[in-house]
Amino acid sequence: MRPPNKILSSSLSSSSPGSPYFLVLIVALPLVVISVVVCTLVPQGFSRSALPSRTTWRVGYSRSYPLASFSLAEAAPGNYSIFNFSDSLIAKELNQSGHEQEMLNLKESDEVAVNASEKVIKRYSRIEKMEASLARVRSSIREAARVRNLTSVHQDPDYVPQGPIYRNANAFHRSYLEMEKLFKIYVYEEGEPPMFHDGPCKSIYSTEGRFIHELDKGNSYRTRDPNEAMVYFLPFSVVMMVQYLYVPGAHEIHAIGRAVVDYVNIISNKHPYWNRSLGADHFMLSCHDWGPRTSAYVPNLFNNSIRVLCNANTSEGFNPSKDASFPEIHLRTGEAKGLVGGLSPSRRPILAFFSGRLHGHIRQLLLDQWKNKDQDVQVYEQLPKGMSYESMLKKSRFCLCPSGYEVASPRVVEAIYAECVPVLISDSYVPPFSDVLNWKAFSVQIEVKDIPKIKELLMSISQRQYLRMQRRVKQVQRHFLVNNGPPKRFDLFHMTIHSIWLRRLNIRIQDY
Repeated sequence: MRPPNKILSSSLSSSSPGSPYFLVLIVALPLVVISVVVCTLVPQGFSRSALPSRTTWRVGYSRSYPLASFSLAEAAPGNYSIFNFSDSLIAKELNQSGHEQEMLNLKESDEVAVNASEKVIKRYSRIEKMEASLARVRSSIREAARVRNLTSVHQDPDYVPQGPIYRNANAFHRSYLEMEKLFKIYVYEEGEPPMFHDGPCKSIYSTEGRFIHELDKGNSYRTRDPNEAMVYFLPFSVVMMVQYLYVPGAHEIHAIGRAVVDYVNIISNKHPYWNRSLGADHFMLSCHDWGPRTSAYVPNLFNNSIRVLCNANTSEGFNPSKDASFPEIHLRTGEAKGLVGGLSPSRRPILAFFSGRLHGHIRQLLLDQWKNKDQDVQVYEQLPKGMSYESMLKKSRFCLCPSGYEVASPRVVEAIYAECVPVLISDSYVPPFSDVLNWKAFSVQIEVKDIPKIKELLMSISQRQYLRMQRRVKQVQRHFLVNNGPPKRFDLFHMTIHSIWLRRLNIRIQDY
């Protein structure tokens, strides 16, 4: 009977609390039970990859519209450049856009992330996709700006920017080509002619009417879908409002201001776009002296919106980083025909020429100093009979362009048309297209205090230097031409659009 007892004793000892077999049984059995429960409760196909990553989560939208962050190259009027990229939105956004690009590259379409307790839908709105594309544009322009060649390296069948008339020919060309590919403008349909969707195409205010007509009735850059637009045009004409709403002798423009207030209220109540950005991606255009004053009736229009103005006076609130200077051109017949061209430099006997009535203190100083005083500097308040204004421009080497009561003067473009080197005499004036054009290369800028020294200053310019400047005037002429029929690339219309495009690059809009 001993052997069975021994076996029994051995079994009992192996199951005792201190034995290794007992310890294995105590640890392993609960693990097996837990595994069975987990396999029963967790759905088939579940894996960690089903959980959203940090880059996929997004609930709701933020709202922001930081304004004009481009750094200006210099502080003096006429030396503004939007292609100086230090401390600019281009530089800042490139650092921020890497994360946005990483998110967009995860999936082009909407992404769906599923949590055990809720479903979160990630949608990239049109605004987000648009801003991502603009971030890429800023990057490409920034890269192009590093090329300091005088000639653009980009291919173009029509025209390749080159020479010192440009601040950076390569950056301008890159920006222009990107604009042609991407820029979309929505024109609000509200409003009736003649104060809306209309404007004069003749006279000193002709550029205002021609631009409104071309953008309203042409096919260039306009989109009928407001959701794909990058900017929104407020199609009112200050010139026509003055004609129909201003009471002569009243010395107040409240009726005109109220009309603009009412219009902005209408479009902001009917559409979401104005309120989304507080007007930062909207623009108005005016060649009338009252354009800046009219815009002041709507604070967001004055402070946030892109104002395209002939009266580009920094002392009256013109902000070159968000507002654009617009050329004033006196088209007496509605066409530039007969105004373009002039005599060769060797056949221009007059050193400097000006003719114009008394209009503001600068002209008063000019007339007092030079009227009927010198045959080299011929200054007239009124031309003698039989003398042609256009012919005088075309046989003068330098054409004096003093400001009147306001800074804008059609004489600047008249001089360029006549291939006469313009002499800008003004305070606080930002010349048109100063973002890309180097005005010092093809014009002379004289301070008001130096009016008595006009002859001395112009005589100090050597013949060789004058010939270079005169050739550059002929080259830059294409950017100021008003073409009959559809606009041509790089002409006045397209350069104005490009100025608006640059200011749109200066802001970043985010959806609600």
